[in-house]
Parts: sequence; structure tokens; C-alpha cells
Amino acid sequence: MKKVVIIPTYNEIENISRMIDTVMSLEGEFDMLVIDDGSPDGTAEVVRKRQAEFGGRLNMIERQGKLGLGTAYIAGFRWALERDYDYVFEMDCDFSHNPDDLQRLYAAACEGRDVVVGSRYVCGVNVINWPMSRLLMSYFASKYVRLITRMPVHDATAGFVCYSRKALQTIDLDAVQMKGYGFQIEMKYTAWRLGFSIGEVSIIFIDREEGVSKMSSGIFGEAFFGVLKLPFRTIKRK
Repeated sequence: MKKVVIIPTYNEIENISRMIDTVMSLEGEFDMLVIDDGSPDGTAEVVRKRQAEFGGRLNMIERQGKLGLGTAYIAGFRWALERDYDYVFEMDCDFSHNPDDLQRLYAAACEGRDVVVGSRYVCGVNVINWPMSRLLMSYFASKYVRLITRMPVHDATAGFVCYSRKALQTIDLDAVQMKGYGFQIEMKYTAWRLGFSIGEVSIIFIDREEGVSKMSSGIFGEAFFGVLKLPFRTIKRK
């Protein structure tokens, strides 16, 4: 089975080389697609210099300017579908998601799940080094999503996810509206409404040690108000 890990980047010079080494060394051959939004710190240059080491397994899309998390992943999904990948993973570059857990998400997908979420909240609260204010915002955001949408997912805002090719082919990517972290909610909700099976694998989320978080109040606001609209959306198969 062909697998690719999509990693959006913006100013991840402190993390990108170590992330490349880690993903490329995993058993089972996970390919990697970096989507860089014009990082001024040289993130893309590091990737370019290292691509020859991995025989086509390390790829990159370079975009001009910060165009949003959602548009980055959608560009990556299209790229992966065009190249016949069977499983497509979302993961952050800052090591808040442990790359070793890619194996566990993949195992759950192989058991028949169309979408597998690396979940911080399916077994208690597994978050390390976040300030209490951010932890509470994230935890209750997922509770809020479940209340409004009735979607049976404990960590709706999670950004560590595996999608099957079938799920991504069926979702109308042109109809996805949210661009920030609300995108994560919208993708899971759309897959669930289309009848795809969603599983959650418990992970431990550790706040980044290097670089700067991209979270903002605007991103949170988009997700908060966007969720209110989801139950009233008409969702069709592509």
C-alpha cells in the first residue's frame, strides 16, 4: 500500500530536517509531501537540498504566502490522489504529533476504518506542556462540536489524521469552506455524513519545543461559527 504524510510548513527551520529523518526512517515506507507557504526562514531550501537522498520519496509543493492550513491540505490531497496513494496522512511538523504513531494510525486504517484520528481526548486528556487556557479551549471545542453536529468523534479539531483514498475521492474537496483549524472539523464531519467509518487512536500530544505556534483568535473564530453552519449544509458525494 502506498502511503504519504502531508506536512504543511511555515517557518519550521528548527524542525524540518529532523522530521524528514524521522519519517523517512519509519518501517513500512511512508513517503512525505511538504507544503511550504513561502517560509522566509529557509524551510523549503532545506527540503530541496535533501530530496535527492530519498529517491523520490521526499516531495514538496511551494506556495507563495500564507494561504491557510486547509488549502495546503487540499492541495496535498489532490497531489496524492493523482499519484495513486492508498492512504494519506496529515501531521504537524513541530513534533507535537509523534511520527512513530503513524504506524498505529495505519494499522487502524488497515482494520477497515476510512478515517483514523490521532486523538488527544478519546482516553482522558493526553496533552503535555499546554497552558491551561489553551487546553480548556481545545477540549471544550471538541465537546462543542459533538454537541452541535452529533458527530461521534472525541477530538474533532485533531490535525493528526489518516484518510483512505476512497474517502478523499468521494469528498468534494471544492466544497470544503473552512481554511484554518475549522478545516479539520469540516473534513471529519463531511466524511462522517457521507457514511465513512471513523476511528480514533489514543495519542499523547506534546506542545512544540522549537518554533512558533500558528494558532490565532481568527482561526478559532472561523471554527466556532463555521461549526454552527455544518448541520444545515447539503453534503453530496463527488
